[in-house]
Amino acid sequence: MSGARRLVTSFRARRKIAHGTWGVGTGMSSDAARASEEGFTSARAARVMAAACRRAGLDHRDAELIRLGENALYRLASTPVIVRVARSAEYLSAARNEVAVSRWLAKEGLAAARVVDDLEQPLLIDGHPVTFWHLIREGDRKATYGELGAVLRDLHSLALPSDLKLPPYDIFGRTDLRIERAVGIPDDDREFLRSRERELRRKVTDLRFESPKGPVHGDAHVQNLMVDTSGTVILIDFEVFAFDHPEWDLKVTAVEHYSLGWQTDDQYADFVNAYGRDLRHWPGYSTLRDIQEFRMTTWLMQNAAESERVAAEYGRRISSLRDADAPRDWRPW
Repeated sequence: MSGARRLVTSFRARRKIAHGTWGVGTGMSSDAARASEEGFTSARAARVMAAACRRAGLDHRDAELIRLGENALYRLASTPVIVRVARSAEYLSAARNEVAVSRWLAKEGLAAARVVDDLEQPLLIDGHPVTFWHLIREGDRKATYGELGAVLRDLHSLALPSDLKLPPYDIFGRTDLRIERAVGIPDDDREFLRSRERELRRKVTDLRFESPKGPVHGDAHVQNLMVDTSGTVILIDFEVFAFDHPEWDLKVTAVEHYSLGWQTDDQYADFVNAYGRDLRHWPGYSTLRDIQEFRMTTWLMQNAAESERVAAEYGRRISSLRDADAPRDWRPW
């Protein structure tokens, strides 16, 4: 049996035993029992989305799941709204943060995703923070790397208002939660990833940054830009927005180019020219590269049990982390 098939089979077996038995005599609700056994699946996210819509007075019928990653994103059929469901209550502060950031960027006039203002949010539904966003109607093209560089340059030049308290950049994010909670992951993978994180945390203490702190997006890849039907380039996804050094934003595209080969030389040159800096020339780049690869692997690992395709890609990534000299033939996800 392939590694990918073993992951999916393990996941299905776990779902079969989640018939509420943990709730018997434990004081745990049936919803909590299902959440503990089932994990953050598309089925659970759909139930949470429907409950959140009912509370907000929105029609959830025929909602479309458009992405299951760090969050589940649903497009409502009845109104131009996106519903964003986070994985667990640990994400509540991040959800509050992204709502506040959206409202601040609107005041600054930066083209960015907008929360639905006439709804109180985030809502907490069965342990999942839920937020509501205006739908961005996409045009007929994707954002370019030059546009990404320009948006980051403008973002990093903004001054934060005194009433917006942003956290520092969370260097390792929720990697510890991902490692412990991922379904069907071999124990030796978990131990390797725990050890890898300890090693990277030691390396971070040696970093010496060249740029002053300011607002950073925290997940600054080109897929977090959308181009609407009017041609406006819009920044989205503020879950890990922070106040920190801009190098944390620049590492994403630099790693995608130099390590993974996901951009052509011309595309990366457009990014560098628009922003005004190539991070690879900074001595701390290799540490940021290793952190980015580690985060990308643990991010995908969360959904390895959803399908054999995801499990196979996770297998590629974890194999590469174990061998620094191995080619990074990763696929964008």
